[in-house]
Amino acid sequence: MPRQTPFHSRTSALCQGESWQDWSGFLSPTMYELDHIHEYNSIRMGCGLFDISPLFKYFVRGRDAETLLNRIVTRDISKCRVGQVIYTAWCDDAGKIIDDGTVARLSEDSFRMTAAIPTLYWLQDNAFGLEVEIEDASDAYGGLALQGPTSRDLLQQITDADLSKLGYFRIVDTKVGGVPASVSRTGYTGDLGYEIFVTPQNAETLWDALVAKGIDYKMQPAGNVALDMTRIEAGLLLIDVDFQSAAKAMFEVEKTSPYDLGLDWMVKLEKGFFVGQEALRREKARGPAWTTVGLEVDVQGLEKLYSQFSMPLHLPYQSWNTAVPVYADDEKRQHIGRATSGTWSPVLKRYVVIARVKPQHAQLGRRIYLEETIEAQRFAAPATVVPMPFFDPPRKKA
Repeated sequence: MPRQTPFHSRTSALCQGESWQDWSGFLSPTMYELDHIHEYNSIRMGCGLFDISPLFKYFVRGRDAETLLNRIVTRDISKCRVGQVIYTAWCDDAGKIIDDGTVARLSEDSFRMTAAIPTLYWLQDNAFGLEVEIEDASDAYGGLALQGPTSRDLLQQITDADLSKLGYFRIVDTKVGGVPASVSRTGYTGDLGYEIFVTPQNAETLWDALVAKGIDYKMQPAGNVALDMTRIEAGLLLIDVDFQSAAKAMFEVEKTSPYDLGLDWMVKLEKGFFVGQEALRREKARGPAWTTVGLEVDVQGLEKLYSQFSMPLHLPYQSWNTAVPVYADDEKRQHIGRATSGTWSPVLKRYVVIARVKPQHAQLGRRIYLEETIEAQRFAAPATVVPMPFFDPPRKKA
């Protein structure tokens, strides 16, 4: 049976349709209202409040803490300064991604790691011979993400920290709503935003403080439907959707490397040994099998397909997360990959898609085709390879 997060007394009272999903064994709201659009709009025009407590959280401390993390992740932890957060991935020996997450450096020999899947055993297995302490703090902290253009102004009203000095992907220990909290300028929406972690006994106090001030900043609690739409707009990947964990995949064909996912920028082959390094070095030399790209569906072309049935244009009202075949030609003779998630973006007025295709078809501006099923018949909807992220406002890093 799914468990309740430290904020459940507040989230459950607001969940009008009792619409929940299982997130790492916790009840997580898909939406609070009977429709998600107000929640989406709050993220893009005010700010949305998400319960992110189900994230797995680990503290790594000790003389060899940096060594352990450098042994596991693809980025160079020695370059991470105290007070900085980095996004990274970790791979198996074959260079296939197990998971991605963040690593925050709290002091010279203390780090906090977040992950989407359980990672304790992987940390322990790789810590052999090292002087390091690993703590699974997943249940010791609840978390909220406050995301959107008014998030800084709202949070500043109830925190002791000077948020104008908290840079992008930086972290600070402070008080929020009068209770001790860890605040990082991070998030999963591609917008200005913060993630706040507190102990369970302080969770309701934190929530109430944000809600009390939130009305002046167009804040609204938001669920996973709105979050998924915004993370697609931001070009952010989702495990079990845009890629499978190598630790969970049953077949080799299901596994992907950082190069397949467009994450080559985070693979630091020149640093000391890390798990999967040699495999990734070989892959870089020969070139990846896949490239992850952004697509924009040609809405007029899609409308023509629907008009064959005297039907109006159909656009997805919320995001989708299913594998959709991608072709090089409108007759669907040459299969070149798969689309993994997509959404109609209300803020961009564009139908945007994340896809994984063969590298020779990944050039910007290239015309390719997504499979579209209409009245049980399969068609090829035209789309163009475009840059990601689709949505990237300057305020995100300002």
